[in-house]
Amino acid sequence: MNTKNYFAHETAVIDDNCNIGEGTKIWHFSHIMPNCTIGENCNIGQNVVVSPQVILGNNVKVQNNVSIYTGVICEDDVFLGPSMVFTNVINPRSAVNRKNEYMKTTVKKGVSIGANATIVCGNDIGKFAFIGAGAVVVKEVKPYALVVGNPSKQIGWISEYGHRLHFDENGIAICSESQEKYILKENSVEKM
Repeated sequence: MNTKNYFAHETAVIDDNCNIGEGTKIWHFSHIMPNCTIGENCNIGQNVVVSPQVILGNNVKVQNNVSIYTGVICEDDVFLGPSMVFTNVINPRSAVNRKNEYMKTTVKKGVSIGANATIVCGNDIGKFAFIGAGAVVVKEVKPYALVVGNPSKQIGWISEYGHRLHFDENGIAICSESQEKYILKENSVEKM
């Protein structure tokens, strides 16, 4: 570990064999457990737990009170809102050790997950999807999907800039901020 390349608050705990990228900041009372990989220019807020072998890409923003459990991979530019949580066992029991049953969850590039959302393990989140605050994700989320509720349901599509997409009769939508175009085909969205 080369502490010159990243910042860790004096109350943060960083265990052995972690690979932490340049420009990353780790704030008060956070615990980075063994064998984690955290990319460049990440921001790990207060009271965050990053469990063993978690992988975070570059420019991942983790807000306060987030738990990221073993089996989770977040690609670049992911936003994890305050107090959101991942799970890693589908049927936990205190008296039954299921450490060999951890399920994987991949959060693709550019995803935003709102405050207090829960991502049930084994459900991947497609690129640039947006998970609303308090949502409970119990199935895979498509790229560019906007999902809300408990259990979560898709209510629309969203641009890479985080704006609702409204498709015309030809299946074309334009982001109100970036002016980038998107196409809706066979219940999937792609940027043009």
